[in-house]
Amino acid sequence: DKAKSKIDHLMQDAAMDANYFLRVSVKGGGCSGLSYNLDFDNEEQKGDQFFEDRGIRIALDMKSFLYLAGTELDFSDGLNGKGFNFHNPNASRSCGCGESFSV
Repeated sequence: DKAKSKIDHLMQDAAMDANYFLRVSVKGGGCSGLSYNLDFDNEEQKGDQFFEDRGIRIALDMKSFLYLAGTELDFSDGLNGKGFNFHNPNASRSCGCGESFSV
């Protein structure tokens, strides 16, 4: 899986230990109203929901969880663009760049 490989690579390059996890969140912004945010963190926040997928620990705040339930993350390194892609069944539309969405 390309997304897992890329996340593992980023964590290794930054010398992150096992206390770090991937934080996925939704923020207001972007051309469609809501934008995706990926970051690495090692501090749990009140209300975080934790999941593990393919050995990667993932944290979502409760608000983001409502928008992201069922979302799959992929990574593309092709000619049409390089980066993470979100496949969100809750999005009613997405912008052309795929970085923002609306529900």
